[in-house]
Amino acid sequence: MRDATLCGSISTSLLYRWAENQSRAAFRQITVKTPQLVDMDDQKESLRKITNTLAVKNEEIQNFICCLKQSLENLEANSTRVQEDLVAEFASLSSTLEGLKEGMITRIKQERASRTYELQNQLSACTKALESSEELLELANQTLCSSDTDSFNQAAKEIKDSVTMAPAFRLSLKAKASDSMSHMMVDFAQEKEMLQAIKFLPVPATPEIQERDCLVSDNTATVVWSLPEPDSKIDHYVLEHRRTNHEGPPRSKEDYPWMVMEGIRETEFTLTGLRFDTRFITFRVKACNKAVAGEFSEPVTLETIAFVFKLDSGTAHQNLRVEDLSVEWDSSGGKVQEIRKDKNRTNSPMNSPARNAVMSPKRAPSARVGRDRFTAESYTVLGDTAIDGGQQYWEVRFDKESKAFAVGVALRTLGRFDQLGKTSASWCFHLNNWLQQSLTAKHNNKARALDCPVPDRVGVYCNYEEGILSFYNGRSKQLIHTFRTKFPQPVVPAFMVWNGSFSVQTGLQVPSIVQCGQKRTSDASSSNTSLT
Repeated sequence: MRDATLCGSISTSLLYRWAENQSRAAFRQITVKTPQLVDMDDQKESLRKITNTLAVKNEEIQNFICCLKQSLENLEANSTRVQEDLVAEFASLSSTLEGLKEGMITRIKQERASRTYELQNQLSACTKALESSEELLELANQTLCSSDTDSFNQAAKEIKDSVTMAPAFRLSLKAKASDSMSHMMVDFAQEKEMLQAIKFLPVPATPEIQERDCLVSDNTATVVWSLPEPDSKIDHYVLEHRRTNHEGPPRSKEDYPWMVMEGIRETEFTLTGLRFDTRFITFRVKACNKAVAGEFSEPVTLETIAFVFKLDSGTAHQNLRVEDLSVEWDSSGGKVQEIRKDKNRTNSPMNSPARNAVMSPKRAPSARVGRDRFTAESYTVLGDTAIDGGQQYWEVRFDKESKAFAVGVALRTLGRFDQLGKTSASWCFHLNNWLQQSLTAKHNNKARALDCPVPDRVGVYCNYEEGILSFYNGRSKQLIHTFRTKFPQPVVPAFMVWNGSFSVQTGLQVPSIVQCGQKRTSDASSSNTSLT
């Protein structure tokens, strides 16, 4: 028994030593391999960067190949088109010349017919006069041979009277029409020179967009360009612009089409009322004379910095019908949901009134995966994009007859039962038309009355780093109220409406007048002091 125990003790000791040796060896192996692993990680990271660079370059080359193929197709189509146009122009010119020839030949024929008629009439009259004169001459000769005095005197008197009235003495011996047709001759020497001088139309030079002079602000874009040399024959310019999320040269397949502005007379143009829902906007311009258009300039891409978000319909209260950026109160929304729930209920204890009772807001979890709908009297919907830096601006149009409306920002942790402005997690501009109209700024269940007319459009300005949240009259840009705080975490746009509607306008840059006003009012005044 003792031997067995001793053997077991020795075996255990040997096992421990073997395990210790193995651990040390493994540790030494790891220690030896660690630099290699570190070096391998660096190489992998370097290789990833190279791979990314190659992927970007490959995408650029593929895009360029697509552009070249498209250019070849366009070249074939354009060549065929201009050749057909040239043939048509020459056919038209030939047709014009043929028509002109036929017209001139017709005029010659008409002139010949008219003169022929005049000369034929004159010839006929002269022939008759000559015949009459010859008859008189023969009668006169016969009379001269007569020896009878009485018959001679009678015949002589008749001949004298006939001669006096003879047509030969009333005829004009000048031709009524000339036989010359020299006035119908043509000389196409000058026209031939003009035809021989026919060339392809002079194409206007390609403009160049002066990127340094272009300006993007207040949701407007001013584009300035110039020509290599002044050209008095330029009639107008055509400016095209396209939204894009890609910086650099245009891609063969873009998400948005070119928008065309025609008939521009100056070398600059300002686009107003733009909505910047993409990162960039690309411009190109071409010059046109009265006959032909030139080539487009090299495209210039300008950055369009603006705050773009959508309404998160998944957070919307059941009574709010969300469509894109518009929200409308739907009193039947909650009832429809309740009817559906009633149909799915059973007599199980799990569906007892006690279990279906609404949980107290205080017991509602403050943090969840995802986001539940707002419920109870929190008729709220949130934006889907967080604000974690910079200066952002958006506007809201709302029905001033709404029973209640609010707009502001909130933390994502805002409870599903919490109303805007009632907790420390939200700040808002609030309109109440229930019983008595009131306009207030709310935060943490504190309200400050606002002495101003109710606007129909509210602008919201948020400077996250400075902790500034300001509300403006959307039309006049007059400051209504400013909160000054320190946001504990990123915030999202928040909205509330009861028995009313509203629509949100995003993709707006911070207006210049708002930026200037923020600089002038960097120190809080009594009229816009934050709620505490």
